[in-house]
Amino acid sequence: MVRRLNRQPDDAVSDLLRAVQVRSTVYCVSDLSAPWGFEVEDSTAAKFHLVLEGTCVLTLTSGEEIWLECGDLVLLPAGTGHMVRDRLDSPVRYLDGILAEFRADETAPLIYGGSGPSTRLVCGGFVLEDSLPSGLRRLGLLPPVLRLDVAASRLSRWLEPIFDLLRDEVEESRPGTNAILAKLADVFLSQVLRNFLVGAEASGIMLPGVFSDPAVARAVELLHAFPARSWTVAGLGAEVGMSRTLFGTRFRELVGEAPIHYLARVRLSQAAGYLTTTNATLYAIAQQTGYDSEASLSKAFKRTFGRSPGEYRRASLARPIRLAEAAPAR
Repeated sequence: MVRRLNRQPDDAVSDLLRAVQVRSTVYCVSDLSAPWGFEVEDSTAAKFHLVLEGTCVLTLTSGEEIWLECGDLVLLPAGTGHMVRDRLDSPVRYLDGILAEFRADETAPLIYGGSGPSTRLVCGGFVLEDSLPSGLRRLGLLPPVLRLDVAASRLSRWLEPIFDLLRDEVEESRPGTNAILAKLADVFLSQVLRNFLVGAEASGIMLPGVFSDPAVARAVELLHAFPARSWTVAGLGAEVGMSRTLFGTRFRELVGEAPIHYLARVRLSQAAGYLTTTNATLYAIAQQTGYDSEASLSKAFKRTFGRSPGEYRRASLARPIRLAEAAPAR
């Protein structure tokens, strides 16, 4: 007897995920022995690092530090410049220079560093194809950097066997290894996108289309990129070259609400994303998203999402993965 799988009803997030076509490219598989460090320049190309073995620390040009462990995936959707090292005091070189000097064969793993503990990384870039709705592509719903913490996601149940396969692929240098790694990265990236899109939909910031006013579009970009800043209408207006009154009026006409109300939705959307992709404490998430305390974040979160942050995180962990939903469109 053939059993028919239950088909989930369509929703805005599913529609967007079907439109999102993630295309990943693996720049290098790196076997790095401490001490080691490399720097990646700021660019418009989105980047990612996947830790297959060991630990490391990623430092943004802003000074923010993100410690990574085996199984962590970190994304830099805006191509933000950064350093990756085994520890904070290790010397760094530009990655392009390291690749040119130490990897003659572009298909071979990069072996670099000293004689200490080892870390294995998959480093690459990704693009979102033109099928992505223009408003989402231009304004973005993702913060400048984010980490998928496997222990906090629903991927942990099937990740280890895949990691074992990846280790075998890398160690045996089989033909097509980079292509396999890129396809796996596609699924990881799609999972991260889904978690943030779910929060964006629930918080009400799934804006249709591209704004016709470049100044308002830039203001929305700033709110998404720096939600923790103490923004004011006058300050935002000044950033985009408009008076407070004109900016406030124009923003409300195009977005449908005042800038500070929209900022609150952005903060809650990103908080929801962090709850489902990391093990960060509620205090840490509050700090990242512009709330002065756990209590203030919890109150606003429950008012918008209908449940506390803890309940939202537990519900996310309990919800089974729909691989058809998470996998990128082809």
